[in-house]
Amino acid sequence: MPIGKALDMAEAAELDLVEVAPNADPPVCRIMDYGKFAYEKTKREREARKQQKQIEIKTVKLTPRTSTFHRDIQVRKARQWLTEGKKVKFMVRFKAREITYPEIGQQTLQEIAEELSDISVVEQEPKLEGWSMTLLLSPEV
Repeated sequence: MPIGKALDMAEAAELDLVEVAPNADPPVCRIMDYGKFAYEKTKREREARKQQKQIEIKTVKLTPRTSTFHRDIQVRKARQWLTEGKKVKFMVRFKAREITYPEIGQQTLQEIAEELSDISVVEQEPKLEGWSMTLLLSPEV
């Protein structure tokens, strides 16, 4: 139908002529109340955002010199967080000359990954970034 006729019909109904599919051949338009349409669209988007699941990342900071006792406490906390469905990021922070021995941090993170392998998956392998080495674990699905 010609655009002029469609506009006259929309004006007679006191509604708006809204182009729904501009890429179609011919373009598709609809006669509707645009204000109400926009309001309902934002309402649907807001509702969809509420339904989304936010994944929380818990961070555990260690040093290469952290004792095994304290490390085991952190691993127990991480196990609890992983069972709750949260991701856990282990960070080994190097100070001063400790950075010359990154294999110590690598070994620590590998041991932690092995201890938690029954309930988690390694999402990011131990990686040295500046003065810290990180390992990211996510819950097993």
